[in-house]
Amino acid sequence: MNGFFKVPYPINEEVKAYTPNSPERKALLDTYKAMYSQKIEVPLYIGKQKVLTQTKKDMRPPHDHKHVLGQYQWAEKTHVEDAIKAALEAQQAWANLAWEQRAAVFLKAADLIATKYRNKINAATMLCQSKNVHQAEIDSACELADFFRFNVYYMTQIYAEQPTANSFGVWNRSEHRALEGFIYAVTPFNFTAIAGNLPGAPALMGNVVLWKPSDSQVYSAQVIMEIFEEAGLPSGVINMVTGDAIMTTEIALSHPDFAGLHFTGSTDIFKHLWKTIGNNINVYKNYPRIVGETGGKDFVLAHPTSNVDEVVTGLIRGSFEYQGQKCSASSRAYVPKSLWQAIKTKLQAELETVKMGSPEDPSHFINAVIHEGSFDKIVGFIERAKKDASCEIISGGTYDKSQGYFVAPTVIHTTNAHYESMVAEIFGPVLTIFVYEDADWTKTIDLVNKTSVYALTGAIFSNCRYALQEAVEGLTHAAGNLYLNDKSTGAVVGQQPFGGARASGTNDKAGSVLNLLRWVSPRTVKESLLSPNSYKYPYLG
Repeated sequence: MNGFFKVPYPINEEVKAYTPNSPERKALLDTYKAMYSQKIEVPLYIGKQKVLTQTKKDMRPPHDHKHVLGQYQWAEKTHVEDAIKAALEAQQAWANLAWEQRAAVFLKAADLIATKYRNKINAATMLCQSKNVHQAEIDSACELADFFRFNVYYMTQIYAEQPTANSFGVWNRSEHRALEGFIYAVTPFNFTAIAGNLPGAPALMGNVVLWKPSDSQVYSAQVIMEIFEEAGLPSGVINMVTGDAIMTTEIALSHPDFAGLHFTGSTDIFKHLWKTIGNNINVYKNYPRIVGETGGKDFVLAHPTSNVDEVVTGLIRGSFEYQGQKCSASSRAYVPKSLWQAIKTKLQAELETVKMGSPEDPSHFINAVIHEGSFDKIVGFIERAKKDASCEIISGGTYDKSQGYFVAPTVIHTTNAHYESMVAEIFGPVLTIFVYEDADWTKTIDLVNKTSVYALTGAIFSNCRYALQEAVEGLTHAAGNLYLNDKSTGAVVGQQPFGGARASGTNDKAGSVLNLLRWVSPRTVKESLLSPNSYKYPYLG
């Protein structure tokens, strides 16, 4: 086929409102109820095989942990080895497939997510990750579809970039090859879209993938594999293996054909993986690509000129949507003394109206945290704050795990700018506020910058342009995604590519052309149209 093909220009998938009595709300909740009542078994996806194992684990809703949704497989060593083998067997055919054929697979997957599978992938995310209707919609339906559509568009930009100069009798051109080997994708529980994009982005660029999803996200991961299959992704291109993360990782990172790591998770685990790759460097055929998005201790900095209602809205949405389990969630805030009483009063009053419970009821703004380990960690922070003389809990502070892992949105006011909950990543619905003297604005900018090892997201509220500029410049390296007069969460593919530096990751910006460039290896081709026929240059006479 001959032609310079243009892919559809990507437009962000419209977020449905799911208002009361709307058809989309009824359809989603009906799907949720049906999926809640059935039992499923999630296989391993290895090449053409859907594999069942001897050992299985239960899937349970975090908000209803006595209920079993089904089971997933616990892989053995041979399964991981078989998955890598299947990926490598698929490598040549997939890498050699015309780019427009790969593009068509992911464009179809995006359309399937937006239509046929929309309710199913949203409901799976609500059930096993305890996201409410709105959070599931913006994540699993809209963002995942956006990733696939925008990635296809960015791929064409990469391929279109060619050398700018050619000498007489020479044609120079450039191509972007898939990496030699397989990509190991390790994905988190908190975003179905990330779970689909981390294996999907390298695969789009012609790579083959071993995918290890989070144990707490297996239900929606299985739906992603269903979508890939229906979209026509050839078997072996993405192989999904669930089970022991340490065992799976050890096998993947010790393989000579390991070509790259695409990771989202904790900072400590990412550092361990990086060190392991370094220790194994003599094993590999190539230097592996390492891409990671890790932790965050995201901030809100309010100037004395800030609008109180805007700040409070930003704090509640940015800190407590999805129970604070977003890498971008704001968990430390700096408020001027002149606005503190107004912000405190408004914040307490608004949080009194927040409802908490199962995602099956769309009126619940807060749902359960992901599992008991997370619950216990969050409760530990709350209980220590109750006993610390520098802290006062001004809202929330309650919790209950009898039926689900519920933690009320909790706000701590501290007089210690370096108290543990101002510094450590909590990954739960806990916000700590430090009140600064209005005259200390410049000092507070420096405090925000130097308090945390992380640099993922941050929000600055101010109605003074001079103050905004000062903060933006002073916090240059404090956040990879910076929001002005808005909450610290909600990055949109193609609009705010996401990622941070310092201990927050490699800042390779998922949702942009930058991330895709990490999964290709360029080759320059020079063709002499008029080949020299003598070694003698003119200067030789």
